Amino acid sequence: MKTASRFITTVLGAIALATVSAGAFAQAYPTKPVTIIVPWPPGGPSDIAARPMAKALTDEMKQTFIIDNRGGAGGNIGTAMVAKAAPDGYTLLITSSAPIVINPSLYKQMPFDPQKDLAPVTNLLRVPLILAVHPSVPAKNLQELIAYINSQKGKVQYASAGNGTPQHLTGELFKATAKVDMIHVPYKGSAPAITDLIGGHVPIMFDSAIAILPHIKGGKVKAIAITSAKRSSILPDVPTFSEAGMKGFESYAWYGFFAPAKTPKEIITKLNTDALKAMKQPEWQKVLADTGSENVGESPEQFAAFIKAEAAKWAKVVKDSGATID
Repeated sequence: MKTASRFITTVLGAIALATVSAGAFAQAYPTKPVTIIVPWPPGGPSDIAARPMAKALTDEMKQTFIIDNRGGAGGNIGTAMVAKAAPDGYTLLITSSAPIVINPSLYKQMPFDPQKDLAPVTNLLRVPLILAVHPSVPAKNLQELIAYINSQKGKVQYASAGNGTPQHLTGELFKATAKVDMIHVPYKGSAPAITDLIGGHVPIMFDSAIAILPHIKGGKVKAIAITSAKRSSILPDVPTFSEAGMKGFESYAWYGFFAPAKTPKEIITKLNTDALKAMKQPEWQKVLADTGSENVGESPEQFAAFIKAEAAKWAKVVKDSGATID
């Protein structure tokens, strides 16, 4: 009996020590530089979220947070690096939604499972998309645009920033919801797609508010509707899809903060707390204003629920549209 009692005491002591050690580790974290992988080339939209957040966390935690851009395979390469990294809080991820909720449906084989291999920290930005058209398109509102597309009997093209992007799949969601037929023309990024829209080579596209805004204000393209639940402060005269007659139509290019799965909860909580604190600062509020984003700081649990809903939504769009990368 004494041996069994001694064994139980030893086990309980070890568990208590491990708990204390984990708590102490998290309290001291970070004790060395932290790498934030952005799975896109430098200068892309994800950097708009990643760079000011890295600076804010550096200031808050008194330790360097370094951005490491690792582009390729629609965000899968850099994201896989984080999914497979040690869950110690020293390799993190800031990415757009594509590798998290779109790519798993588009690619036949994925090097990671986003919902099993990554731990959500918080949503950072949720940027609405604008449905924009070339000025030559004879439509002033959504209903007139739908009528125009139908009159062209499948000949109308729409541009996107590339296959599998939120812009592409929002176009597919629009096609399915409005019951219109359009031809998808993918580009290698927003810039060349917008150039061809302005030039009249393609008549229609969806793009983020921040990318298309200067051209709307310059009169080079017309804004028809915005995909957010409410109007944007940067385009107050542009109606939402719901206001324009397409109830419940919403889509966002969102950017989130993640750690590898099994990262200690204490570290996730610390990252979440300090990220939310950073998002209240004037520099981050300017990022929100410039991108037309809502203030979307969330708990890890809220963000995880949002991701689950987004994954189901885009899986259906991919299936219904037949979109694929492979």
